[in-house]
Amino acid sequence: MFIYYGIAALVILVDQLTKWLVAANMEIGERIPLIEPYLGLLSHRNRGAAWGMLEGQMWLFAIVTIVVVGGIVYYFQKEAKNEPLFAWSLMLLLGGAVGNFIDRMVRGEVVDFVNVLIPVINYDFPIFNVADAALTAGVVLVILHLILDEKKNKKDKVA
Repeated sequence: MFIYYGIAALVILVDQLTKWLVAANMEIGERIPLIEPYLGLLSHRNRGAAWGMLEGQMWLFAIVTIVVVGGIVYYFQKEAKNEPLFAWSLMLLLGGAVGNFIDRMVRGEVVDFVNVLIPVINYDFPIFNVADAALTAGVVLVILHLILDEKKNKKDKVA
């Protein structure tokens, strides 16, 4: 069981390390191209939630994060013991939530740096970080788990 918490710890570690590297070595607004024109590092700060929503509402983020982390740990302990996909998804969510929470509490803002451009449709995807990617992957895996679980339950009912 505790090995799964290592997944969350790894997400937090990689997230905080990459944010520290960006904050320590890049000026805000500085962009380092990686795969032109599609991918680059762009030093950015976000004082809100996704896409800058609710900027400056740190008390709200703190409360929501504490509740979410509590819910994740509860569901992990109660529901994910024999469900590896669900366990992975919850630990990605936990790592992502804690990673951004640390930024908000320590820096007062979240360090974002992954800049994806889609020139074919002239779209500049919102800048994100490792914690955001883990949260997104966690949500996708939770949805996949729910779909597979529903199919399994229907199959069990028929049998």
